[in-house]
Amino acid sequence: MIIFETDRLIVRRFTFADAGNFFKVNGDENVVRYIRAALNKEDSDKFLQTTIEFYSTHPNLGRWAVTEKATGNFAGSFALIPLPFEDEKDRMQIGYALIPSAWGKGYATELTARGKDFYFEHHPYDELHAITSLPNFASQKVLIKCGFRENGMKDDKGETLQRFIMNRSL
Repeated sequence: MIIFETDRLIVRRFTFADAGNFFKVNGDENVVRYIRAALNKEDSDKFLQTTIEFYSTHPNLGRWAVTEKATGNFAGSFALIPLPFEDEKDRMQIGYALIPSAWGKGYATELTARGKDFYFEHHPYDELHAITSLPNFASQKVLIKCGFRENGMKDDKGETLQRFIMNRSL
């Protein structure tokens, strides 16, 4: 099921047939270094199961597959999901993880720009959040370019995260 498209990308639900591509994202230390520890194949498959189950209870939210329109090649994942902090599970965040062959093509900006619009078109919330690891300057630059503004810091399990926020345009 297609969630949304950009000029060059298709964002769609993951299926169990995507297990290999899901692992390309979640099992690669370079891809997830600013997100979480890389997963082994078994844990990646369990995470895919959880990701797919999430769709049925959270319309227009989730982690989705990203493919290039021109080639059909898998490029990574895009997410609109709850913040991971216990006291903020009711707030939504935007995020992405691209495999190395998709780096440097402007896909992160393209996904973030269209993804934030999709979010506000399909949800009543007035805020959309993002978090980055402090050294992740590339993602911070993408968020600011797409209209997010810095919103303080958050300590999470010993790591300081940079927070970002965007408010719905009236």
